[in-house]
Amino acid sequence: MEIKNKKAYFNYFIEKEIEAGIVLVGTEIKSVKKGAVNITDSYVRIKDMQAYIINMYIEKYDSASIFNHEETRERKLLLHKKEIKKLLEYVKQDGYTLIPLKIYLKNGRAKLLIGVAKGKKNYDKREAIKKRDEMRERR
Repeated sequence: MEIKNKKAYFNYFIEKEIEAGIVLVGTEIKSVKKGAVNITDSYVRIKDMQAYIINMYIEKYDSASIFNHEETRERKLLLHKKEIKKLLEYVKQDGYTLIPLKIYLKNGRAKLLIGVAKGKKNYDKREAIKKRDEMRERR
């Protein structure tokens, strides 16, 4: 099971990738294993030397009782302090942001691949579309 953020590769230049664990509660891991996750409009923010993913949607688990989770709550990411400091250095530079690239399971635990990204301009996006169309024609 692997959920990718395809928009991220189209809208951003990815400079660096870092793997992080996600702190999930109760029924969230069951929904992640089912693949009911959307990371398209989410992003990563660092507050008080802690990393959080914001706006990640995890669908409510159908078979759960009244103790179901909130779908778009802030979720803490598990990173070493050194990694958080490196990410902070990147974010302080102009134009850089932290975006989730994909979410997957590794040894039964949910992992998130974070990309240090710089936004593409419109002409860069048009160039990417042009290259993709050329590749399609060659096939």
